[in-house]
Amino acid sequence: MIIDNKSFSRRQFLRYTSLAAGATAFSFPFVGRVLGANETINIACIGVGGKGDSDTSSAYSHGGNIVALCDTDANRLRGKSKQLQDRAAKDNRTYNAKLYTDYRKLYDEVGKSIDAVTVSTPDHHHAVASVMGMRMGKHVYCQKPLCQNVTEARMMVNLAKEKKLATQMGNQGSANDALRRAVEIIQAGVIGDPKELHVWSNRPVWPQGLDRPEGSDDPAADSVDWESWIGPAEMRPYKKGVYHSFNWRGWYDFGTGALGDMACHMVNMPFRALKLGYANVIECEVASRIYPETFPLTSRIRFEFPEREGLPPLKFWWYDGNPGDKRVRPLRPGPEVAGVTKVIEMQGGKLTNQGTLVIGTKGVIFAPDDYAEKIYLSLNDEKEFVDGKRHEACVNVPKTIPRSPGHDKEWFDAMKQGKPELAYSRFEIAGYLTEGILLGCIALRVGVGKRMEWDGQGMKSTNLAEAAQYVTRKNRPGWEL
Repeated sequence: MIIDNKSFSRRQFLRYTSLAAGATAFSFPFVGRVLGANETINIACIGVGGKGDSDTSSAYSHGGNIVALCDTDANRLRGKSKQLQDRAAKDNRTYNAKLYTDYRKLYDEVGKSIDAVTVSTPDHHHAVASVMGMRMGKHVYCQKPLCQNVTEARMMVNLAKEKKLATQMGNQGSANDALRRAVEIIQAGVIGDPKELHVWSNRPVWPQGLDRPEGSDDPAADSVDWESWIGPAEMRPYKKGVYHSFNWRGWYDFGTGALGDMACHMVNMPFRALKLGYANVIECEVASRIYPETFPLTSRIRFEFPEREGLPPLKFWWYDGNPGDKRVRPLRPGPEVAGVTKVIEMQGGKLTNQGTLVIGTKGVIFAPDDYAEKIYLSLNDEKEFVDGKRHEACVNVPKTIPRSPGHDKEWFDAMKQGKPELAYSRFEIAGYLTEGILLGCIALRVGVGKRMEWDGQGMKSTNLAEAAQYVTRKNRPGWEL
C-alpha cells in the first residue's frame, strides 16, 4: 500500500478533529459487507488477556460469534476459551472457536470466515495485526494506542478510508457524556480562546527506567510462544516477568510509555475540543535519567500548535511519573499555571495524581480523571471550580454531539448499518490522535532539550535528521507491513 501524504492535508485533519457531531456530521460510502441488524458477526479476537479479556467478552456480549481466539500465552488462551465455552452453554449459544498463538496462521486458516477482529495485544503488534485484517476487508476494533509509530498510524488511517471499514480504537472514555459535553462547552467559547493545555498522568505503574536484564529463561516453561510474542520487534531472550504479560509497556521495542498508554485517553477530549491537528514543534523539556531501552520514570514534553480554524496558537504540556515511586519526584504543573492553585484547594491541599487543564482567556476547564468523566469550570473572576453540569455559563450551551449507546456498541452498529461514522473513535480520527501523541515519544528519543520542528503532512522533522529513525520500524522478516 502506498501511503498518500497528500491525503493528510491540514484542512482534512481539522475537518476530522472538528467532527464532534459524529454520526450526524457526514456519511462514508460503504463498500465492505453490510452485515445487517440481525445478522451474526463472526469475530476473531487477537489478544485475550488483560484488556483483551474484557474486549473478547464484550464482543461476545454484543452478539458476536467468536470463531477464533489468539494469544501467545497458551494457558491464558485455553482459560479464556473455557470461560466462553461455559458461558455459551448457559446462554444456549454455539461456541467452537479455534485457538492460535500466531495471528498470521489465524488469518491464513479462518480469514475467509470472519467479518471482524479485535486486537488487544502489546502495542508493537497493533498495526501488524490490524493491517492484516483490514487488507482482507475485516472490520477492526483495536486497543489504544492505535499503533507504535507514525508510519503505522498513517497506514491504518488510509486503509480504513480506502476499504470503508467500521473501526474503533479502545479509548472507552470517548463514549462518556461528560467528555462530549466538555467538547461542546469549549467549542461554544465558554472559556474564551484556548491558550494552554496541561495534562499529567500517574503512569508508569509498570517497571521502566531500567536496563535490559542479563541471561534468559525458557518461555515454554511459562507456556509462551516467544517467537510470536516478539513478532515484528527485534528478537531478544525471554526473561520471566520482564516483558510478558504486563511489563512490556515501558520498553521502547514493545510499548509507548506513559504517554502512549494514557494520552489516548486523557488528551482525547482536548484533542477534539481544541482541533489540535499536528504540532509543529515538540520538545522533551526535562526527564529523569534516560536509559537506552526504556522510557524514563518521569518526563515533561511540550507540543506547540499553530493557528487552526480561527483558534490562536496553543502550547500543550504533558507530564508523567508515578507519585508512589520513591525513586523520583514526578514532574507536574506548578502554581504558576492557571487553575492549579484552584485544583489544589478543591482537593484539600494536594494536586490530583492525574488531570487535564484547558486554559482559555476567560476561564479554565478541569477534568480530574483519565476519561474526562467529570468536568469542572472556573471563570477568571471565580475563586473555585464548579461542576460543569451546574455552572450557569454552561447551562444554555446546546448539545451538538449525539450521546453514545456505548463505545463497543458503536462499533457493532457501524458494522451492521454500514456506517463507519457511527464510531466516535474510528481510525480516521483515532489515527490522527495517536500520530500526534507519538510525536512526543519521538521527541523524547531524540533527546532532552532538543526542539524538534515537525512537518506533519510529510511525517518528518525539518531540523533534526535523527528523528527519522523513530518514524517507522524495520520489522522482522515475516512480520512486515
